[in-house]
This record gives sequence, structure tokens and C-alpha cells, in this order.
Amino acid sequence: MIHRRYTQLVFSFMMALFMSGIMSLAVLLINVGANAGTITRWLTTWPMTFSIALPTILLVSPVVKRLVDLMMVNPAEADIEVE
Repeated sequence: MIHRRYTQLVFSFMMALFMSGIMSLAVLLINVGANAGTITRWLTTWPMTFSIALPTILLVSPVVKRLVDLMMVNPAEADIEVE
């Protein structure tokens, strides 16, 4: 198992892996369509998109977390009913 201190890194790796795979396949299917070479082409482009996705997630996720924290409010501090 992996130590808990690496949670953010493992999360970023898994997010980059899944998102780059899904997005590269979707863009490939939109641009080229499904044909005999689709899987081979996808498996060739996926590592390239992953190599962009991982550093992007590592750089952007702290900024996104701060932005989300700024948008969130504690129900005790606001006039919001909690169900």
C-alpha cells in the first residue's frame, strides 16, 4: 500500500490517467471516427496526452482547491438551511 502522505500525488496520477485516456479517445473518435486503426492510434496518443495532463493537474489543482475553498461557505456562518 501507499503511505497516506502521497494521497494528492496518487490522486493526481489517477485523475490524469483516466481523464487523458477518456479525452484522447473522445477527440480521436470525433476527428477520425472508429475504424480498424482506432485502438492502435489511441494507444499511441494516450501516453502523449498523459504526459501533458499529469503536470497540468499537479500545477493547477492547488489553485482550483483555493478557488473552491473561497466559494464555499460554512452553513453556521450563512443563512443557509441544512437538510
